[in-house]
Amino acid sequence: MIDYVGYVCALGMGIVLGLTGGGGSIMTVPILVYVFGLNPVIAAAYSLFIVGTTATFGTIQNIKNNNVVIKTGLLFAIPSLIGVYISRMFLIPIIPEVLLQIDGVVLTRRLILMTLFAMIMIFAALPMIRERKHADEGITAVYHKFWMPVQLFFAGVIVGLVGAGGGFLFIPLLIFVAKLPIRKAAATSLMIIAINSLIGFTGDLPNITMDWKFLFAFTLFSVIGIFIGIYANRFINEKRLKVGFGYFVLLMAGYILIKEIILT
Repeated sequence: MIDYVGYVCALGMGIVLGLTGGGGSIMTVPILVYVFGLNPVIAAAYSLFIVGTTATFGTIQNIKNNNVVIKTGLLFAIPSLIGVYISRMFLIPIIPEVLLQIDGVVLTRRLILMTLFAMIMIFAALPMIRERKHADEGITAVYHKFWMPVQLFFAGVIVGLVGAGGGFLFIPLLIFVAKLPIRKAAATSLMIIAINSLIGFTGDLPNITMDWKFLFAFTLFSVIGIFIGIYANRFINEKRLKVGFGYFVLLMAGYILIKEIILT
């Protein structure tokens, strides 16, 4: 029964990924950790493969629909993919299981990674919920052309640490810095997610034994979901969807923080 619930969640993740161009990918690690019981490090690695493969199929479909701005996507992807690869290949293996232990308080790698993931979820959810009045000026000021590659690199490091696709980071930049319409930004974000996630996943291959049967099964459901999401995108009010999903992500972040910090 747990497996069936997990695969239904995988389908839903793919649907949201197809609808929003990135929001659904942030749910993959919580599904793998709390439904399938995987270690967060392994879950993050699996998430990169699942999200990357799913986003690749979505990108192919969006290219056919002429929604992907390939040149802009590559300019955004290159600095961040370097960060993702370095994070998975070199940073994750050197983080010890127990980072600190003082007076019975144990600071574990799982606690750090899941807390960081919850913080990223909150960061991703808030822009979905609230209006972005004058956000373009603020984001353009923060992401100056000279510094943007450096900031995209560190965004890639964060994506690699938590195993999220990073659409919540890339879509605002594509809208407010690259000046892309929302649908083209979402579609181009999928391309960036696909590149980052799959290249980041290769950094895990020497360090983690993969359960390929499980990976392909989970990915199959999420790929089916992304085709449903891309099709449904034509008919669904995107603004309401993002607001509702934003609140859902906030609730999930709260659940993670309570479970990892209070109940553990």
